Amino acid sequence: MSSLFLDKKVQAACGELIEEQHRADVLRAHGLEPRHRLLLVGPPGNGKTSLAKSLAYELALPLFVVRYDAIITSYLGDTATRLRRMFDFVRTEPCILFFDEFDALGKERGDLHETGEIKRVVTTLLLQLDDLPSYCVLVGATNHPELLDRATWRRFEIKLELGKPTDDQMTDYFALRMKEFNDNFGYTAKRLRAAICPKNFSEAEDFFMDIHRRRALAHGNVTLRTLVKDRIGAWASQHGSVTGDDRSPDPSTA
Repeated sequence: MSSLFLDKKVQAACGELIEEQHRADVLRAHGLEPRHRLLLVGPPGNGKTSLAKSLAYELALPLFVVRYDAIITSYLGDTATRLRRMFDFVRTEPCILFFDEFDALGKERGDLHETGEIKRVVTTLLLQLDDLPSYCVLVGATNHPELLDRATWRRFEIKLELGKPTDDQMTDYFALRMKEFNDNFGYTAKRLRAAICPKNFSEAEDFFMDIHRRRALAHGNVTLRTLVKDRIGAWASQHGSVTGDDRSPDPSTA
Protein backbone atom coordinates (compact mmCIF):
# COMPACT_ATOMS: atom_id res chain seq x y z
CA MET A 1 0.00 0.00 0.00
CA SER A 2 2.88 2.36 0.74
CA SER A 3 3.97 2.23 -2.91
CA LEU A 4 0.63 3.59 -4.14
CA PHE A 5 -0.19 7.28 -4.49
CA LEU A 6 -3.66 7.46 -3.00
CA ASP A 7 -5.87 10.12 -1.54
CA LYS A 8 -5.67 10.20 2.28
CA LYS A 9 -9.33 9.23 2.60
CA VAL A 10 -8.80 6.21 0.36
CA GLN A 11 -5.70 5.21 2.34
CA ALA A 12 -7.60 5.49 5.61
CA ALA A 13 -10.55 3.42 4.36
CA CYS A 14 -8.25 0.68 3.05
CA GLY A 15 -6.31 0.71 6.31
CA GLU A 16 -9.54 0.16 8.22
CA LEU A 17 -10.50 -2.74 5.96
CA ILE A 18 -7.09 -4.35 6.45
CA GLU A 19 -7.27 -3.91 10.23
CA GLU A 20 -10.76 -5.40 10.39
CA GLN A 21 -9.65 -8.45 8.41
CA HIS A 22 -6.50 -8.94 10.48
CA ARG A 23 -8.43 -8.60 13.74
CA ALA A 24 -11.60 -10.38 12.69
CA ASP A 25 -11.50 -12.54 15.82
CA VAL A 26 -11.88 -9.44 18.00
CA LEU A 27 -14.91 -8.30 16.03
CA ARG A 28 -16.50 -11.74 16.11
CA ALA A 29 -16.05 -11.85 19.89
CA HIS A 30 -18.40 -8.85 19.92
CA GLY A 31 -20.86 -10.42 17.50
CA LEU A 32 -19.57 -8.43 14.51
CA GLU A 33 -18.10 -9.31 11.13
CA PRO A 34 -15.34 -7.44 9.29
CA ARG A 35 -16.30 -5.55 6.16
CA HIS A 36 -15.32 -7.45 3.04
CA ARG A 37 -17.03 -5.92 0.00
CA LEU A 38 -15.24 -2.97 -1.62
CA LEU A 39 -16.18 -1.05 -4.76
CA LEU A 40 -13.58 1.05 -6.57
CA VAL A 41 -14.90 3.74 -8.90
CA GLY A 42 -13.01 6.00 -11.26
CA PRO A 43 -11.61 6.51 -14.77
CA PRO A 44 -9.19 3.92 -16.16
CA GLY A 45 -5.48 4.00 -15.42
CA ASN A 46 -5.64 5.41 -11.89
CA GLY A 47 -4.81 2.37 -9.79
CA LYS A 48 -7.94 0.29 -9.21
CA THR A 49 -6.26 -2.97 -10.20
CA SER A 50 -3.05 -2.02 -8.37
CA LEU A 51 -5.06 -1.33 -5.22
CA ALA A 52 -6.72 -4.75 -5.41
CA LYS A 53 -3.29 -6.39 -5.74
CA SER A 54 -1.96 -4.33 -2.82
CA LEU A 55 -4.85 -5.42 -0.60
CA ALA A 56 -4.06 -9.05 -1.43
CA TYR A 57 -0.43 -8.40 -0.48
CA GLU A 58 -1.27 -6.66 2.79
CA LEU A 59 -3.72 -9.39 3.78
CA ALA A 60 -1.41 -12.19 2.56
CA LEU A 61 -4.27 -13.72 0.59
CA PRO A 62 -4.40 -15.22 -2.90
CA LEU A 63 -5.86 -12.92 -5.55
CA PHE A 64 -8.46 -14.43 -7.87
CA VAL A 65 -9.33 -12.34 -10.93
CA VAL A 66 -12.69 -13.05 -12.60
CA ARG A 67 -12.46 -13.89 -16.30
CA TYR A 68 -15.71 -12.88 -17.96
CA ASP A 69 -15.01 -15.00 -21.04
CA ALA A 70 -15.19 -18.03 -18.75
CA ILE A 71 -18.35 -16.84 -16.99
CA ILE A 72 -20.60 -15.21 -19.58
CA THR A 73 -22.07 -17.49 -22.26
CA SER A 74 -24.81 -17.22 -24.84
CA TYR A 75 -26.72 -20.20 -23.47
CA LEU A 76 -29.81 -19.51 -21.40
CA GLY A 77 -29.16 -20.00 -17.68
CA ASP A 78 -25.55 -21.12 -18.18
CA THR A 79 -24.02 -17.82 -17.05
CA ALA A 80 -25.85 -17.90 -13.72
CA THR A 81 -24.76 -21.53 -13.21
CA ARG A 82 -21.11 -20.71 -13.86
CA LEU A 83 -21.34 -17.73 -11.55
CA ARG A 84 -22.61 -19.94 -8.72
CA ARG A 85 -19.81 -22.44 -9.32
CA MET A 86 -17.21 -19.69 -9.15
CA PHE A 87 -18.53 -18.41 -5.82
CA ASP A 88 -18.70 -21.98 -4.48
CA PHE A 89 -14.99 -22.27 -5.27
CA VAL A 90 -13.87 -19.02 -3.64
CA ARG A 91 -15.76 -19.86 -0.45
CA THR A 92 -13.37 -22.76 0.13
CA GLU A 93 -10.55 -20.51 1.41
CA PRO A 94 -9.82 -16.91 2.44
CA CYS A 95 -9.01 -14.90 -0.67
CA ILE A 96 -9.39 -11.66 -2.60
CA LEU A 97 -11.92 -11.94 -5.43
CA PHE A 98 -11.43 -9.16 -7.99
CA PHE A 99 -14.09 -8.15 -10.52
CA ASP A 100 -12.64 -5.67 -12.99
CA GLU A 101 -15.27 -3.87 -15.10
CA PHE A 102 -17.86 -5.00 -12.55
CA ASP A 103 -20.64 -3.30 -14.52
CA ALA A 104 -20.36 -6.15 -17.06
CA LEU A 105 -22.29 -8.31 -14.56
CA GLY A 106 -23.94 -5.94 -12.12
CA LYS A 107 -25.97 -3.92 -14.65
CA GLU A 108 -29.15 -2.03 -13.80
CA ARG A 109 -32.06 -4.44 -14.12
CA GLY A 110 -34.44 -1.63 -14.99
CA ASP A 111 -32.62 -1.00 -18.29
CA LEU A 112 -35.20 -1.63 -21.03
CA HIS A 113 -32.45 -2.56 -23.48
CA GLU A 114 -31.22 -5.49 -21.39
CA THR A 115 -32.55 -9.00 -21.78
CA GLY A 116 -34.23 -11.16 -19.18
CA GLU A 117 -31.09 -13.31 -19.03
CA ILE A 118 -29.02 -10.37 -17.73
CA LYS A 119 -31.65 -9.72 -15.07
CA ARG A 120 -31.43 -13.34 -13.93
CA VAL A 121 -27.63 -13.07 -13.78
CA VAL A 122 -27.84 -9.93 -11.64
CA THR A 123 -30.29 -11.62 -9.28
CA THR A 124 -27.92 -14.59 -8.95
CA LEU A 125 -25.02 -12.21 -8.34
CA LEU A 126 -26.89 -10.45 -5.54
CA LEU A 127 -27.69 -13.73 -3.81
CA GLN A 128 -24.04 -14.82 -4.06
CA LEU A 129 -22.82 -11.51 -2.66
CA ASP A 130 -25.13 -11.89 0.31
CA ASP A 131 -23.86 -15.42 1.00
CA LEU A 132 -20.16 -14.60 0.60
CA PRO A 133 -18.38 -15.18 3.95
CA SER A 134 -16.43 -12.28 5.44
CA TYR A 135 -13.09 -14.08 5.09
CA CYS A 136 -13.50 -13.67 1.30
CA VAL A 137 -12.84 -10.06 0.34
CA LEU A 138 -14.62 -9.01 -2.83
CA VAL A 139 -13.23 -6.03 -4.75
CA GLY A 140 -15.22 -4.64 -7.66
CA ALA A 141 -13.89 -1.98 -10.04
CA THR A 142 -15.86 0.05 -12.55
CA ASN A 143 -15.41 3.06 -14.81
CA HIS A 144 -19.19 3.42 -15.15
CA PRO A 145 -20.88 3.40 -11.73
CA GLU A 146 -24.05 4.83 -13.29
CA LEU A 147 -24.61 1.46 -15.01
CA LEU A 148 -24.67 -0.55 -11.78
CA ASP A 149 -27.91 -1.93 -10.43
CA ARG A 150 -28.98 -0.03 -7.32
CA ALA A 151 -29.28 -3.22 -5.29
CA THR A 152 -25.78 -4.24 -6.40
CA TRP A 153 -24.43 -0.84 -5.37
CA ARG A 154 -25.99 -1.26 -1.92
CA ARG A 155 -24.24 -4.60 -1.36
CA PHE A 156 -20.82 -2.92 -1.16
CA GLU A 157 -19.95 -1.82 2.36
CA ILE A 158 -17.11 0.47 1.23
CA LYS A 159 -17.21 2.62 -1.91
CA LEU A 160 -14.07 4.52 -2.89
CA GLU A 161 -13.41 6.88 -5.76
CA LEU A 162 -9.98 6.80 -7.39
CA GLY A 163 -9.97 9.97 -9.44
CA LYS A 164 -7.40 11.63 -11.64
CA PRO A 165 -4.11 12.12 -9.75
CA THR A 166 -3.19 15.62 -8.63
CA ASP A 167 -0.05 17.32 -9.95
CA ASP A 168 1.66 16.76 -6.59
CA GLN A 169 0.80 13.05 -6.60
CA MET A 170 2.08 12.68 -10.14
CA THR A 171 5.27 14.58 -9.32
CA ASP A 172 5.90 12.27 -6.37
CA TYR A 173 5.32 9.29 -8.66
CA PHE A 174 7.85 10.65 -11.17
CA ALA A 175 10.39 11.23 -8.39
CA LEU A 176 10.02 7.63 -7.22
CA ARG A 177 10.33 6.15 -10.70
CA MET A 178 13.35 8.31 -11.58
CA LYS A 179 15.26 6.80 -8.65
CA GLU A 180 15.15 3.43 -10.40
CA PHE A 181 17.68 4.60 -12.98
CA ASN A 182 20.37 5.78 -10.55
CA ASP A 183 21.50 8.36 -13.13
CA ASN A 184 20.97 12.00 -14.06
CA PHE A 185 17.81 12.58 -16.09
CA GLY A 186 18.67 16.22 -16.72
CA TYR A 187 15.19 17.09 -15.43
CA THR A 188 13.63 17.51 -12.05
CA ALA A 189 10.60 15.31 -11.35
CA LYS A 190 8.31 18.33 -11.58
CA ARG A 191 9.74 19.50 -14.89
CA LEU A 192 9.64 16.03 -16.41
CA ARG A 193 6.04 15.55 -15.30
CA ALA A 194 5.14 18.90 -16.90
CA ALA A 195 6.89 17.87 -20.11
CA ILE A 196 4.97 14.58 -20.36
CA CYS A 197 1.59 15.68 -18.92
CA PRO A 198 0.28 12.15 -18.35
CA LYS A 199 -3.47 11.88 -17.87
CA ASN A 200 -3.16 9.04 -15.37
CA PHE A 201 -0.67 6.74 -13.66
CA SER A 202 -0.97 4.20 -16.46
CA GLU A 203 0.32 6.70 -19.02
CA ALA A 204 3.19 7.67 -16.71
CA GLU A 205 4.04 3.98 -16.28
CA ASP A 206 4.12 3.58 -20.07
CA PHE A 207 6.60 6.46 -20.37
CA PHE A 208 9.04 5.01 -17.85
CA MET A 209 8.78 1.52 -19.33
CA ASP A 210 9.59 3.06 -22.71
CA ILE A 211 12.75 4.60 -21.23
CA HIS A 212 13.73 1.23 -19.70
CA ARG A 213 13.33 -0.51 -23.06
CA ARG A 214 15.25 2.05 -25.11
CA ARG A 215 18.04 2.18 -22.51
CA ALA A 216 18.39 -1.60 -22.54
CA LEU A 217 18.59 -1.66 -26.33
CA ALA A 218 21.13 1.18 -26.41
CA HIS A 219 23.70 -0.95 -24.51
CA GLY A 220 25.17 2.14 -22.84
CA ASN A 221 25.89 3.92 -26.13
CA VAL A 222 23.45 6.77 -25.31
CA THR A 223 23.40 8.84 -22.13
CA LEU A 224 20.23 8.86 -20.09
CA ARG A 225 19.88 12.63 -20.55
CA THR A 226 19.94 12.25 -24.34
CA LEU A 227 17.60 9.28 -24.25
CA VAL A 228 15.06 11.08 -22.05
CA LYS A 229 15.03 14.14 -24.31
CA ASP A 230 14.50 11.90 -27.35
CA ARG A 231 11.64 10.00 -25.67
CA ILE A 232 9.92 13.25 -24.68
CA GLY A 233 9.83 14.21 -28.35
CA ALA A 234 8.56 10.77 -29.33
CA TRP A 235 5.90 10.92 -26.60
CA ALA A 236 4.74 14.32 -27.90
CA SER A 237 4.33 13.02 -31.45
CA GLN A 238 2.53 9.85 -30.37
CA HIS A 239 0.20 11.31 -27.71
CA GLY A 240 -0.22 14.92 -28.78
CA SER A 241 -0.39 15.98 -25.14
CA VAL A 242 2.71 18.17 -24.97
CA THR A 243 2.47 21.80 -26.03
CA GLY A 244 4.33 25.06 -25.73
CA ASP A 245 7.58 25.36 -23.79
CA ASP A 246 7.00 21.96 -22.12
CA ARG A 247 7.79 20.23 -25.40
CA SER A 248 11.57 20.39 -25.07
CA PRO A 249 12.82 22.15 -21.94
CA ASP A 250 16.51 22.89 -21.69
CA PRO A 251 18.04 20.12 -19.55
CA SER A 252 20.77 22.47 -18.34
CA THR A 253 18.17 24.66 -16.64
CA ALA A 254 15.70 21.99 -15.58
